[in-house]
Amino acid sequence: MPPPLVLRNARTAPGADPVDLPITGDRIDADPTGGAEIVDVEGRLVLPGLWDAHVHFDQWALAQAALDLSGATSAAHAVSLVAARLAVDSTPVLVARGFRDGLWPDAPTAAALDAIAPARPVVALSADLHCAWFNTYALQHFSLHPHPTGVLRESEFMPLMNDIQRVDPEVRDRLVDAAARAAAARGVVGVVDFEIADNLAAWTRRIGAGTRYLRVRCGIWPRWLGAAIAAGMRTGDAVPGTAGLATVGPVKVIVDGSLGTRTAYCHEPYPDGERGVLSVPPEQLQPLMRHAHDHGFESAVHAIGDHACEHVLDAFAATGAHGSVEHAQLVAERDVPRFARSGIAASIQPAHVYDDVDLAERYWPGRTHRSFPYATLHAAGARLVLGSDAPVAPLDPWRTLAAAIDRTLPDGRVWHREQELELHVALAASTGGRTRVTVGDVADLVVLDADTLPRSGAELAATAVWGTMLGGRWTHGPLA
Repeated sequence: MPPPLVLRNARTAPGADPVDLPITGDRIDADPTGGAEIVDVEGRLVLPGLWDAHVHFDQWALAQAALDLSGATSAAHAVSLVAARLAVDSTPVLVARGFRDGLWPDAPTAAALDAIAPARPVVALSADLHCAWFNTYALQHFSLHPHPTGVLRESEFMPLMNDIQRVDPEVRDRLVDAAARAAAARGVVGVVDFEIADNLAAWTRRIGAGTRYLRVRCGIWPRWLGAAIAAGMRTGDAVPGTAGLATVGPVKVIVDGSLGTRTAYCHEPYPDGERGVLSVPPEQLQPLMRHAHDHGFESAVHAIGDHACEHVLDAFAATGAHGSVEHAQLVAERDVPRFARSGIAASIQPAHVYDDVDLAERYWPGRTHRSFPYATLHAAGARLVLGSDAPVAPLDPWRTLAAAIDRTLPDGRVWHREQELELHVALAASTGGRTRVTVGDVADLVVLDADTLPRSGAELAATAVWGTMLGGRWTHGPLA
């Protein structure tokens, strides 16, 4: 247990008078303990620490070293960026990230990459991680069949995600440790990790080795569910050997694609006549969710298109399972009230709006009033939880909050302002329901370098963090 301390002159709400905030062990106390260390925060605002409810932590850590294609405006532009990187990159497989081809004037092809890399594997991962662009040598390197375009989507690509960026576990864990430190520096105290991996084993190893900056709810993919059940685990259980920092999370299932890859499963067709991809149909989803529920596991089910969302809500209703719909980017009006009725959380990623506005206008015409429908879901009584989906968007809770409360885009456009959330609603959705610290709470705290919260999105995104505390110990700041 950390030694007792008192945060002197702490504001527990904007505009509140400064008070002393005693912390004993890992909790906020009513009275200071004798001999407690005094830390004067000089009137700064102290809030509950922030959670990111949807990350792919390994992918986020690895993304920092990959070639960034997010600014590419065409396939030809992306190829030129890859060509420049080839001259200075000696890794066995050149990995790029972040391309968004939905608005490009030309199409990505293996031939275009072959022209600059005929004898070296090159793979570009899309920003949404639902497709990847291979050159011919990379297809051969990963024992894949020849492909007409080199762009593999959904189940063609996802099983290869870890192989594409294979690094030694020690290297990966160092990158994860650095990413966890960086998250703590932004006031993050916990994440829900949906990496496609044995997350229970990975985080047990990492926490045991000293990565103790975050709490982690470890998502369980179906591949590892049987082992978790055999070990007697249930959602919410503490993971042995992690000092209480890691807990068993929900079972993660992906039932459809994404907007950026044009594979989100929708009622109305895309301009090309397709309706997206339903990766896990109801006859497979419901038995899986029922099995998980019967053994004490919640379900976190990815559904971006409105038809996929309907299937997932049907599955929750049919099985009695608990959990969340992950993303809920397009929701049929008749399905909005079902979230509150069933108690299913809408796990949303507001910063996706920044990247997906033009995609939504092009591929979901006439439906944008019910895409990213955050205020509509809240008004209907749905429980919201906020995350980033890092590396799809940066693991930065202030950017997430900014996008939730302010639909002003970086170029100045305002998009469906009626779907903005009030700041206190968005904050509660980032902190497990708390908007201020109270006696008896676990001392997972963020101390802002200010005495209030800004109100505009741009100012909120730039929020400076003075210190972060996890269970009564500093993980970031002058005293960490």
